Amino acid sequence: MVFFPISFLSTTGVAAATVASPGLVSYFNESNTAGQAIVLVLVLCSFAAWTVMIGKHLDLSRLRTLNLTLERKLAQAKAVTALNLPAPHPGLAPYAALAAVALQAFEKTQELDLSDASARLKRLNHIENALQRAVAEKCIAYESKMLFLGTIISGAPFLGLLGTAWGVMDAFGAVSMQATVTLQMLAPGVSGSLLTTVAALLVAIPSVFGYNYLTARTKGMIIDLENFASTLADRMELELEETAAAFH
Repeated sequence: MVFFPISFLSTTGVAAATVASPGLVSYFNESNTAGQAIVLVLVLCSFAAWTVMIGKHLDLSRLRTLNLTLERKLAQAKAVTALNLPAPHPGLAPYAALAAVALQAFEKTQELDLSDASARLKRLNHIENALQRAVAEKCIAYESKMLFLGTIISGAPFLGLLGTAWGVMDAFGAVSMQATVTLQMLAPGVSGSLLTTVAALLVAIPSVFGYNYLTARTKGMIIDLENFASTLADRMELELEETAAAFH
């Protein structure tokens, strides 16, 4: 059995721990200036992506709650014209905005004779056209900030690749000036350059999952919006027919 001095073992263990435990800070310090700048940009992109994803999720949840409230209110109302809604404005909830636009179009065509079938058709077409425009505007609002998130997803990997390629180029360029090249001389530069790729993936991967989730949820809410507009138009058509029938 061979015995080693305690001092030798402790010194060796500390040295091994030091060598075997490099961290992100050391990788960052070993990166070149371009790589460090790219990592900082990616950190900002990650913060922006998470801010957009969390904010968009909360915003969609809030709009869905407001839509369901208006839908219940409409179901309890005897007529669409009995709803007490404010004038259309950008801050109005989607369903409420559609109902307000429909009522506004309804009031603008009050001079048309409801006893005439063609006049009723013109009035209904005017309401439907107003609803279609309102749906298009709300769809754009639903999809807001998604382009920014998609840009981060597409751009982050390329930024990481740029930082890695630049760092490897600098690392090989530095050792090419040396007469003797060892792995210990090359490894720090390469590991520092690979940090940008890791940072890019840490930005892009969560953003992809968040983007897909928000896209699916947005598409579902757009379909619900279109269905509500169709239901609203059908109900107003029935109310116009009932009003016309009362004239006879």
